[in-house]
Amino acid sequence: MAEPVDAPPSATQRRLLDAARDAFAAKGFHGTTTRDIAAAAGMSPAAVYVHHRTKESLLFAISLDGHQATLRALADAAAGEAEPGGRLAAMVRRLVLGHVLDHTMARVVNYELAALTPEHRVIIDALRHDIQQSIRTALVDGVETGAFDCVDVGMTTNAIMGMSIDVARWYDERDAWQPERIAEHGARMALRMAGATDSRH
Repeated sequence: MAEPVDAPPSATQRRLLDAARDAFAAKGFHGTTTRDIAAAAGMSPAAVYVHHRTKESLLFAISLDGHQATLRALADAAAGEAEPGGRLAAMVRRLVLGHVLDHTMARVVNYELAALTPEHRVIIDALRHDIQQSIRTALVDGVETGAFDCVDVGMTTNAIMGMSIDVARWYDERDAWQPERIAEHGARMALRMAGATDSRH
């Protein structure tokens, strides 16, 4: 049975989740021990089990939080844009920026999926589908209104999602590229992939 996830985490739980996130990002899920996480959180291994019975349940909590936050961010970005071009650009801008600013969490939630239990993977896959569907809907709307000249909506959706997510893998805070510039570039690339017929976005 999964731990309850509706209540916001306490300060102790937040410290534990942050420690697990950083450890998973640095060593991978399978390379991280519960003792590693406990030490990083300033807790004993026994104290970890008070909050999470397994290491996998920590990964699920992190993944759930990350995907739900992304879905909320995309909905917020889309709400302010009536036209498909503006909506797609706003959502991709927000998606890329989130993966840059919170690249540590993004690497964990996107590249440690295989470590989730089947029950937890079903939940996360449903959220990932909803995230992808929000991009696909903007593309479909753009094609139907003539705003986009997009030959294959499904493939273009996958390409935009892959580009937006993968930024978390290669982004380096020491680079000269500022997060906002990367996000803006991603939005422009998404419009090109969509075959936007209006260059004002």
